[in-house]
Amino acid sequence: MKRIGLLCSGADAPGMNAFIRSVIRSAEAKKIEIIGISQGFKGLVEEQFKLVTRMDTANIVGTGGTILKTGVYEPFMDQANRTIAALNLKKAGIDGLIGCGGIGLLKVLHALAKEHNISVVGAPATIDNDIYGTDYTIGYDTALNTAADAIDRIRDTAESEGNVYIIEVMGSEAGYIAINVGIGCGAEYIAIPETITNIPDLHRRITTRQKNKRYIIVIGEGDEVGGGIDLANILKDSYNIDSRVAVLGALQKGGRPSIADRVLASRLGSAAIDAMLSGNVNAMVGVVNGTIQHTPLPMTFDRKKILPDYLVSLSDLLA
Repeated sequence: MKRIGLLCSGADAPGMNAFIRSVIRSAEAKKIEIIGISQGFKGLVEEQFKLVTRMDTANIVGTGGTILKTGVYEPFMDQANRTIAALNLKKAGIDGLIGCGGIGLLKVLHALAKEHNISVVGAPATIDNDIYGTDYTIGYDTALNTAADAIDRIRDTAESEGNVYIIEVMGSEAGYIAINVGIGCGAEYIAIPETITNIPDLHRRITTRQKNKRYIIVIGEGDEVGGGIDLANILKDSYNIDSRVAVLGALQKGGRPSIADRVLASRLGSAAIDAMLSGNVNAMVGVVNGTIQHTPLPMTFDRKKILPDYLVSLSDLLA
């Protein structure tokens, strides 16, 4: 194997550049060329290929975003476009493909492997931390710290004003950010997709708080009641409780990656090259209990990553 393609797909996550750097430098140590593919799968169809070298990785380990650019390319769900992509890889002399991104990326990589017998390796990068086969995904730790910093600042204002504050964090199908940042920031109530939000209980907790004291609610955007604004409307309409809402949104995806994310991304970048060379393909590299693991791609999107029960119990205990 002499030439490997590298792309990012889906939403960006802090640490993607550290992953790119690790892949390139690990490959060069083994005399392998890395062809960077810009704009994800769109670039694969449009042949946006460029040889990337060690020089391209200078000073990127601590930067956010991705130097290869990323995005969602819906036309790639069409088998005809995947055929074009496979032909482009062959024409460029690319022997395998490494991708960094979320569940959507992993599904498409598997389709390419199945339909065109392409050697593919995926790496999990999403702030949601919702991918089966790894304890942590690239970008998750940074998102936690970014959200925690924002909530700590909001709490100071809420304490001064004695208001009810609802802070919405990302996580459309998983509550990892919400529950961990809620526990870590001392939220009085945490609403996540994995549990049913008990509105009467929330009302009771708010009304029994000490007079003129703040009340912090953290809600994941995928909660069944909706987001922060939806919850605020329910409290107002049902109980005449006023609240202020802060939606952190894309703020959590940007900025400099934490050291934990840089190290994780660097480990997975090197592991992706090793997996490609050892034949551990059509798989995702992840870290489980501190050890590199290879999970077959179908398992990464067919199985749901379960939020530990102890976190739910702890959040109820400490609220």
